[in-house]
Amino acid sequence: MKRIVSVSIGSSKRNHKTKTKIMGIDFEIERIGTDGDIKKAIEIIKSLDGKVDAFGMGGIDIVLYGGGKNYVIREAIPIKNAAQKTPLVDGTGVKNTFEKWVIKYLQDNSIIDFKGKTALVVCALDRYKLAEGLYEAGCKLLLGDALFALGIPLMIKSLKVFYYLAALLVPFIIKLPFNMLYPNDDKKEENPKKLKKYWKYFGIADIIAGDYKYIQKYMPDSLEGKIIITNTITKEDVEELKRRKLKMLVTTTPEFDGRSFGTNVVEAILVALTGKKLEDMSQKEIEKLIKEIDFKPRIEIFY
Repeated sequence: MKRIVSVSIGSSKRNHKTKTKIMGIDFEIERIGTDGDIKKAIEIIKSLDGKVDAFGMGGIDIVLYGGGKNYVIREAIPIKNAAQKTPLVDGTGVKNTFEKWVIKYLQDNSIIDFKGKTALVVCALDRYKLAEGLYEAGCKLLLGDALFALGIPLMIKSLKVFYYLAALLVPFIIKLPFNMLYPNDDKKEENPKKLKKYWKYFGIADIIAGDYKYIQKYMPDSLEGKIIITNTITKEDVEELKRRKLKMLVTTTPEFDGRSFGTNVVEAILVALTGKKLEDMSQKEIEKLIKEIDFKPRIEIFY
């Protein structure tokens, strides 16, 4: 049996363990959250290093893309270095290949007609290929990095502007404490007046895409008629979205036992299957293997 452990600095309330069979091989997949405690994440990785087949790193990325370069996030370095024997991946390779393919899959199979629709990508820095896929499928873009991640009242409406700003800002962003950038369960905005500056963009958008923690934190009470494209969804999240009258949910990662894990888990599965380091696999290899495994997006239509 192959064992995958995703160590996340996100909430422990979202922990989950499941068993499944992939390409005839038994897998045990577990997600362990540390509630924002990076030291605890490092301790868990060190205690399991060499005892599992692959680690996923959740709740934080190793790199962000800006201006044609990959920049390493400072706070992610000690987490990555904690794994000396077992491969550790953050999902970037899957985000940069499979998520864009998912948009084409949805369009080609007439599941979603993207032409002319407005897509809000809550944070495109770690999902720029998803944003590219939506644009190439015919969407008008709203890129929320400045507003949702940095609190700056600016909505970016073009990939060209986004790439220009990313080239300028990413070298500084990677030095910030990660809890300033990524929402967690202890950091909720309760004041409805403050939330309205976010709600209006959810109202404008036909499609809301990107990291579910951003979506969950800022989404309005009603999502009637909206489509969400995301991942890392629990059964409880699905029930919450139904209550808000969401029309359709798409997760770019497949469902295991009612749970859609993050891209870091999918990437860890690929590493465990091939025995290769991620950096030794091309994007074409990653996409080909995902197709051979027959991973497909999870699609649920509620209303």
